[in-house]
Amino acid sequence: MTALQEKPKAVAPSGPPPRRRGKRATALAGTDKLVLALMLGIPTFVHLLFVWIPTLGSVALSFSRWNGIGGFEDIEWIGVGNYVEIFTEYPRFWPAVQHNLIWLLFLLIVPTSAGLLLAVLLDRELRFSRIYQSALYMPMVLSLALVGFIWQLIYTPDGGLLNSVLGLDKPVDWIGDSDINLYAVMVAAAWRHTGYIMLLYLAGLKSVDPALKEAASLDGASASQTFFRVTFPVMKPVNIVVAVVTVIEALRAFDIVYVINKGRNGLELLSVLVTDNIIGEASRIGRGSAVAVILLTISLGVIIPYLYQTFSKENRS
Repeated sequence: MTALQEKPKAVAPSGPPPRRRGKRATALAGTDKLVLALMLGIPTFVHLLFVWIPTLGSVALSFSRWNGIGGFEDIEWIGVGNYVEIFTEYPRFWPAVQHNLIWLLFLLIVPTSAGLLLAVLLDRELRFSRIYQSALYMPMVLSLALVGFIWQLIYTPDGGLLNSVLGLDKPVDWIGDSDINLYAVMVAAAWRHTGYIMLLYLAGLKSVDPALKEAASLDGASASQTFFRVTFPVMKPVNIVVAVVTVIEALRAFDIVYVINKGRNGLELLSVLVTDNIIGEASRIGRGSAVAVILLTISLGVIIPYLYQTFSKENRS
């Protein structure tokens, strides 16, 4: 009876013993958090210090009249007086706007077309295509100031490369003549800009699905029809990037014209007016800041729609 009354012993379950739940491991150690905070904090601080604070300061000073001498208590707040003066009484403003528009149209037509043509040729896997790509992109590595120095030597009236090649009886003053110097400098800017556009379009051509081209050729489309009706429309995102980059490049053009002749004698641009008013002989901080705000507003009118379209696509996907 005692044996029958004994409770049966529990049989240990087969398999590995259950693991004990320990404390959850921390994702980042204390040192890693410090390094991450420094990596994010220092660039953010530098960006705020050198970009956003001066930008907001320029917006505030655009509503003032100040020559930069004395303290902030000497600032005279005049509302929108600087903007009214710029649009109605400042004789250099509208010629500068016209020059920026000419600069933009030139970059949209000449280097964009040349860059697209070069990208199409290099996409055909030509021999030594890598060397060609490097050589054509090399000017983009140079700063606009250095490009200005190089083309100064090319455009020099006496002994310059261009006049020597042309062999004219009367040398042309490519930089000193106000009727042609803007177009001469735009050629120099296009020489630098073409390589960048070529690289953007070459990346876009590499991303096009080859099946689309094969389907178009099977339907009897020629090479030009395939490109303009199939390949080029597919590269719409690249075309938008090229347009935005070109607009920004045209608006921020400053170094090359300032190196050549300080943006005078037919080379006035909006960026040059900002510099002339702020650090010129007669400092007009308020008017220079107002021109800078106008330039910023035009730039944001291009950048914000592009960013909105880009992020809305990412959210939809």
